[in-house]
Amino acid sequence: MTVHATFDTGLPGVSPGVYGPADFKAVSEIAHREAGIVLPPGKAMLVYSRLAPLVRDSGCQTFGAYVLRIREDAEERKRAICALTTNHTFFYREAHHFEHFAHEVRPRLIEQLNRGGKVRIWSAGCSSGEEIWSLVMTLLGPDRSQGQRIAQCDVRVLASDIATHAITKAEAARYRQEDLKPVPEALRRAWTVPDGAEATIAPEARALVRFRHLNLLGDWPMAGAFDVIFCRNVMIYFDNPTKERLVSRFADKLVPNGHLYIGHSERVTGPALDTLSNMGPTIYARRAA
Repeated sequence: MTVHATFDTGLPGVSPGVYGPADFKAVSEIAHREAGIVLPPGKAMLVYSRLAPLVRDSGCQTFGAYVLRIREDAEERKRAICALTTNHTFFYREAHHFEHFAHEVRPRLIEQLNRGGKVRIWSAGCSSGEEIWSLVMTLLGPDRSQGQRIAQCDVRVLASDIATHAITKAEAARYRQEDLKPVPEALRRAWTVPDGAEATIAPEARALVRFRHLNLLGDWPMAGAFDVIFCRNVMIYFDNPTKERLVSRFADKLVPNGHLYIGHSERVTGPALDTLSNMGPTIYARRAA
């Protein structure tokens, strides 16, 4: 597919830059190498619309010059990758995951805590926070007194994403009350603080979560293993070899009987099948040794 488009650079005396197939190909290669993102030809105009504002802001006179910039400048490359990511999500998305977690996993985790153990949870690709806050509210449960006792135990929750602007919103933990409606009412009542048309996640829940910028294709600095990993609707942007490598890494980061939740259109294939057992639709558990 051949795509040509022009944009106004916004710079006096500079003619519009031209965006063509060579630019799209170069950006696609960078996105795949840096973040595993696959950009088929049908995404050419999406790439243009996402990056054109950055081209203007950078002062580059052409799209091609901006491609050279992001090849050489790690910070600008990071900005470009962030702009290319899709951060669409919503509260209690794929509700059967939270229901499974509440009924099948949460009781075991509470038992661990009651015995003086620890609980570690990771939302890998947390986007703007709706997933991790849905999960934390589900962990704490509808009873505030019990939830406060859970929050005082050795519970640590990691929420990571490659998009820094998404992490900023997630960490603010403030949403429209309308957007919170998919969350069961009892959980909303226990763990959100209404403020007009908006609401903020309660302090007890917020204190459990640490937000980090993390490229899933890069090094993972976390030393320990996790009881639960959510990585949903992230791998749909990767090719199959990248997905298989990533799922294998997730499996290695789970404790025995730890659970991995993936997106509704994603599947576990490859070497991880030797380690993970299917426990339900897009729910997997690491086999005990």
